[in-house]
Amino acid sequence: MLIKLNTAWALFQGLLIEALPFLLIGVLISALARWLAPGGRWLRRLPAHPLLGPLSGAALGFALPACECGNVPVARRMLVGGAPLGSALGFLFAAPVLNPIVIASTWAAFPDQPWLLLARPIGAVLVSLALCLLLRLIPEQQLLQADVLAERRLNQPLAAVTLLQRRSGLVGVSTATSTAQEPSPQPTPRPPLQEVLSHGGREFVQLALLLVAGCVLAALVQTLLPRQWLLNLGGSPTGSILALMALSLVISVCSSVDAFLALSFAAQVTPGALLAFLLLGPVIDLKLAGLLGLLLRPQGLLLASAGAGLSVLLISQWINLWLL
Repeated sequence: MLIKLNTAWALFQGLLIEALPFLLIGVLISALARWLAPGGRWLRRLPAHPLLGPLSGAALGFALPACECGNVPVARRMLVGGAPLGSALGFLFAAPVLNPIVIASTWAAFPDQPWLLLARPIGAVLVSLALCLLLRLIPEQQLLQADVLAERRLNQPLAAVTLLQRRSGLVGVSTATSTAQEPSPQPTPRPPLQEVLSHGGREFVQLALLLVAGCVLAALVQTLLPRQWLLNLGGSPTGSILALMALSLVISVCSSVDAFLALSFAAQVTPGALLAFLLLGPVIDLKLAGLLGLLLRPQGLLLASAGAGLSVLLISQWINLWLL
């Protein structure tokens, strides 16, 4: 029992130390965006097209060196700043794989497998597109958490939401009337730096507490369910994919280093299973679930998890048919 506790403690420390710096980077980026571009007017200029929106959000990942934990506060800033839903979700789901650190680490771990260097970012974009199209089926008020939705509506023009929806102004004013009477937008004043830092500090503490809880859960599950047991289940092409998908959920390692972990068992699994491990973990795992719960309601989180699993399974099956 003592050995298992020591193992769980070591795993917990490793996961937390690995994720915490990226979470801090994400909060700092979010705070900097709030200070430099108050009101988020540039965010509302992102395309709202069902395909161009997620692609534009995913493209932002190339410029931000944060893993999936650090991208959550940035995605939240995009949502509350009034960015189109598809753009914000496209960034949330694809950026953890498209950021420069992850691309470099994948190349360093698998320099002799060029197909993987292309399949991973392409697969991440495809999964992101599938999830964005799927989550569009749910109205925003049923998809986003109440606090995110309320702040998001305050940063949208009256042409998009009524005064009543923005929880201010006159009750019963129609959208058409509001649009006609809407004055020309005034630039939002830049908040004091001290206020921005204070807000960022509170956000970091809130996210860090959820991250700690997720790391505890992931460490306990890893201790009670050894990874070798999951690897032994992967005898068939489909079985290996499902086993590695489950392993990615359990291990909950950050996308910045998961390629080096995958290298340790790459010879034991099929190519599709290897890709499944590298695709699913950055979208959803035990460590990340609590953080995503700050953005999405349970219905949206469950739908995103199921959609990510199905998308990764189909992509990985196609890779096995192609390479085996």
